[in-house]
Amino acid sequence: MSRDHEVPVAVGEGPDPVLEPLVGRFLSYLGDVRNLSPNTVRAYGADLASFQEWVARSGVEPLHVTHRQLRLYLSEQSRARYSTHTIDRRLSAIRSFYRWLVDEGITDEDAAAALATPKAARLLPKTLTDAEVELLIGSVDGDDACSVRDRTMLELLYATGARISELSHLDVADVDLSQGQVSLFGKGSKQRIVPIYDLAVEQVHAYLLRARPTLARNGKEPTSALLLSTRGRRMSADALRTRFEHDARAAGLDATLTPHAMRHSYATELLSGGADLRSVQELLGHESLSTTQIYTHLSVDRLKAATRQAHPRS
Repeated sequence: MSRDHEVPVAVGEGPDPVLEPLVGRFLSYLGDVRNLSPNTVRAYGADLASFQEWVARSGVEPLHVTHRQLRLYLSEQSRARYSTHTIDRRLSAIRSFYRWLVDEGITDEDAAAALATPKAARLLPKTLTDAEVELLIGSVDGDDACSVRDRTMLELLYATGARISELSHLDVADVDLSQGQVSLFGKGSKQRIVPIYDLAVEQVHAYLLRARPTLARNGKEPTSALLLSTRGRRMSADALRTRFEHDARAAGLDATLTPHAMRHSYATELLSGGADLRSVQELLGHESLSTTQIYTHLSVDRLKAATRQAHPRS
């Protein structure tokens, strides 16, 4: 059975002296030029640290590494029983790193480009049915400021398909209730405009009118943030995630659900309702259409299930 972090590769002698400064420059490039989030840059750093240790242990020349040597690295990862997902992620980091080395003129050898990605079983994301979303939002039925805020958070997640980090970064000015739309800033600081339905407009209006002023009074300084904590501060992605998980448990839903399930549900409902793939890609802020295509599988599966349940010959 695959598992991560339980059976690490044997400890080496630390990072390779040739690669270490280059990796540092590459990570700076990811943050400063490509505008990737700090969490993403840290993930790249962790994956490349594993590769650096292997390079130092194996004695290979990192700027002249061969296809065969890289295959040995992947084989070692597999023998250490890392999951296919982890190996694939590390390979992706290595590919990006060597592509950058070539672009910078540091090497003209890119053996990583020819490496095949390990095949993994495709895991479809968890989604909620519309009835489950209704149950989730309806279960937060208090009139206090925190309950109104939580209902607003849930309604916006379902209305926009936003990542929880994008919701955390929303300012009041990013929500245009007169036009029924929200401005989201996704990966790489790319902005996209997402229309929201009338129920979400009404919920945000109620929150801005009654709940947010109450929460804002608890803050020491004025803030432009939309979703506020009990201390009147912008709620972090972790804080919003904690509230979502609390509300999901209170509604009696799957305890493993995360806010991302609302994003998956949003995409699946749009495709099931007839939206085209390109539009859904734009609404979700996906860079690649292939990332959006997984939701077509979910939509087809739901249609098949509905057919099996309703068709008289099924």
